[in-house]
Amino acid sequence: MSTIMIEQELKAIKEFITRQALQQKDILTLREAALYAGISMSYLYKLTSARRIPFYKPALKLIFFQKAELDNWLLNNRQPTISELSEVTSTRRRSN
Repeated sequence: MSTIMIEQELKAIKEFITRQALQQKDILTLREAALYAGISMSYLYKLTSARRIPFYKPALKLIFFQKAELDNWLLNNRQPTISELSEVTSTRRRSN
């Protein structure tokens, strides 16, 4: 096995362990929240700057996220399935 493959496997294992540890926490740092949400730290920081995501800033430069609020934000704006859209369409047709 090549050195590159070993490094990739170790990185994947480290990320898995980190994600498992995050499941136990209620409050996340910027880095942890980005990893948990699967987005880059820079994008998450842009979201906080634009105030498009709930966050806490108890001291200068420190940003924290409540995991439950992050979960709600991640699940915001649900997209309906094709069957749900079909049901709405057929219901509207019947009522007209």
